[in-house]
Amino acid sequence: MTTSPSTERAQQQGQQFDRRAMLVASGVAAAGIIGLPLLHRALQMTAPVFVARHQRYDGPIEQTIRDGLLSTGFDPATIRGKTVLLKPNLVEPTRACPQMTTHPAVVVAAGEVFRRWGATVLVGEGPGHVRDTEMALIESGMQDALDSSDLEFDDLNYSQVGWQSNGGRKSSLKGFYFPRQVIEADLIVSMPKMKTHHWVGYTGSLKNLYGVIPGCKYGWPKNVLHHAGIPETVFDINASLPKTVAIVDGILAMEGDGPIMGSAKPMGLLVVGTNCTAVDATLGRIMGFEPAKVGYLQLAANRLGPVEERCIEQHGERWQSVASPFKIIDFPHLQELRAPGVLVT
Repeated sequence: MTTSPSTERAQQQGQQFDRRAMLVASGVAAAGIIGLPLLHRALQMTAPVFVARHQRYDGPIEQTIRDGLLSTGFDPATIRGKTVLLKPNLVEPTRACPQMTTHPAVVVAAGEVFRRWGATVLVGEGPGHVRDTEMALIESGMQDALDSSDLEFDDLNYSQVGWQSNGGRKSSLKGFYFPRQVIEADLIVSMPKMKTHHWVGYTGSLKNLYGVIPGCKYGWPKNVLHHAGIPETVFDINASLPKTVAIVDGILAMEGDGPIMGSAKPMGLLVVGTNCTAVDATLGRIMGFEPAKVGYLQLAANRLGPVEERCIEQHGERWQSVASPFKIIDFPHLQELRAPGVLVT
């Protein structure tokens, strides 16, 4: 098969970038600045992201998720006989605001994908605002869905915990108490809702993993993390976790005063990737943000994964074809996160 000159140039540029990344990451690790988990991710400086449009909660979501994972290089053999923890967003659910939390249909579909690949699947969440997790499960509709699919749920706010050293070291926290289910998982699947956030601009798969931090240790809404700095602790948590992938519910999204008080924005999207940083950068571009201006992505860039568009391989739909700028609160610290030239009507 003949390779085009443009393809050859892209391959050469990618190889040069990878060699440069390896040298930088190895030097940083030798200096004791980052730990081995973070070094492993730093070496993966390019990443694919899959975007699917025209998605519905009553549609073939399972097939879309399977296609997305395979398209972005996920190897089903790696989780056969292993444990997969699905982590949705159930921050403060109410039936009147379905755009706030991850839809149960997406969680069930993801569970089926991994179970068909031979994994043991758990669903776990530590809601940031609600101490009564049983109420959160009922209000979100998650309990009925999990019962009908025979999926086990673990309340991460009150689980037995273990200590993990801080793999990122951007905040003052020496380490984290993680629930046993998180420490023992072979794969964590971050399943956020696509939505705005009044403090950090927008949230995606990285910020969603605040929910693996137990409220019984860190308070509600995880006050210890907030006081230590949101961008810094988002980065540190993700740098300290086992392997993660992302499946984002953007079918019904939230704009405006997110992550709780915003209004519904139908997008019809599912976004999937094996690198959460690349997924979140792509979400930001779709939503009208400049990812390089977002605090936690600035820290994650070229450490946890790529943020620059040229380093993210697009699979499925191109992000430009589904872009629809989200409304945000008229606060200066949010408005400055807008991508250049973006207008919201």
